Amino acid sequence: MIIWQLIFWLTLFSIFHSYLLFPWLIQILARKKQQNSIRFNVNEMPPVTILISAYNEQLVIRDKLLSILNSSYPENRITVLIGSDNSTDGTNKILKEFADSHNFISAILFDRREGKPAVINKLMELVKDEFVIMTDANVIFHEQTISGLMQHFKNPEIGIVGGSIINEDVKRNGVSIQEKAFTSRELKIKMREGLIWGSAIGVEGGIYAIRKELYRPVPKGFSVDDFFISMSVLRLGKKVILDTQVITFEDLPGMLSEEYRRMVRIATGNFRNMRYFFRELLTPWRGASFAYFSHKVIRWLGPFIILLFMLSNTMLYGYNKFYDYTLFTTVILFCLPIIDFFLSKIGIHVVFLRFVRHFITMNIALLHGFINNLGGITRDVWQPTNR
Repeated sequence: MIIWQLIFWLTLFSIFHSYLLFPWLIQILARKKQQNSIRFNVNEMPPVTILISAYNEQLVIRDKLLSILNSSYPENRITVLIGSDNSTDGTNKILKEFADSHNFISAILFDRREGKPAVINKLMELVKDEFVIMTDANVIFHEQTISGLMQHFKNPEIGIVGGSIINEDVKRNGVSIQEKAFTSRELKIKMREGLIWGSAIGVEGGIYAIRKELYRPVPKGFSVDDFFISMSVLRLGKKVILDTQVITFEDLPGMLSEEYRRMVRIATGNFRNMRYFFRELLTPWRGASFAYFSHKVIRWLGPFIILLFMLSNTMLYGYNKFYDYTLFTTVILFCLPIIDFFLSKIGIHVVFLRFVRHFITMNIALLHGFINNLGGITRDVWQPTNR
C-alpha cells in the first residue's frame, strides 16, 4: 500500500502545484516587481513589419486591416505582409483591394495550403525591418497596440513582447465564459513569469512582437508556432515578457466542439514542443525551467497524472476512510459533465458545471493530442474555428 499511497500523494500534489500553488507563488514573488522601464519614447519608435497568416478570413480581415490603419503608430514606419494560405473565400479579393490602395501593405497569395508555420517562415524571409509583430487575422488592434509592443525594445535584453487579448461576445450557453476565465488566468501567470524571471512561458499567439534576428524557423509539424518561437528566444538567452496594458480584441468560440478541435490541435503541437525543449527541464533551479515545468509540462501530462491518481485511489479504497471520500468525490466530479450535457439540452446552463466539463474536456483533448503525436499526425494545416 505504501507505493499506492506515494503515487496518490505525488499525483495529487502535482495537480495542486500546477493549478494552485505555482500561480499563488508567482503572484507573491511578482508583487513588488515592475514592468520593463527602458522604453522608446514616441519619437524614437522604430520601423516594424506586421506579419499575418490568413486562411478564409473574409469575415474579419477587413476589420483587422482597418484597425492597423487606425493605429496611432506612424504609418511611414509600418509594413504589412499578409500571406493568404490558398484562401477559397473572398479573402484574396479584400487583400488585393487594400494592397492596391496602400503601398505599405503586401499580399502574398499561396496557390496551395501550407499551414500557418510554413507561411510565417516564408514571410519572414521577406522581412527587412529589425522588428516584427506576429498577429492573427481575427485579432483586432487598439490604436495603441503597436506602440505598446514596440516601446519595450529599447531594452536590448528583451527578445519578445507579448500583448493581451480581450475576449468579446461571451455567451452563457457555450464555453466562452470558461475559456475567457482560463485565458485571463493564463495571461496573469505569463505576465508574472515575465516580471520575475523575464521568462513568460509562451505568449498570446495572436499578438506579440519579436526581434527578427532571434527568429528561428518553425519546424514542420510544430503547429503551436508561438510557443516554439518563444521558447527558442529563451534558449538564446533573451527575455520574453508580456505587457497586459497592450490590448487587442477577439471573439471567443462558443461551441464546445469548435473549442475541442482547437484544443486537440494545440495539444498535438505541445507534445512536439515538449520533446524539442526537453533540455530546458534539466535545469530546474533556473526560473525559466521551473516555470516551464510547473506551468506547462505538468498540465500537458495532466491526463496521465489524473489516471494515475484515480488508479491509486481505487487501489486504496477501503484502506482508509479518507481515500474512500476522495474516490467518491472524484467519481462525482467526472459525472458532472454528463449532467451538464443533459441540462444544456433543455436550455439550463450552470456555470460551475460548465467549468468542470471544460477542465475534463481539456484533459481529454490533451490525451487525444498525445495519441496524434505518437501516430505522427501533424496539424500544420487546419480549419479556423467559427467565431
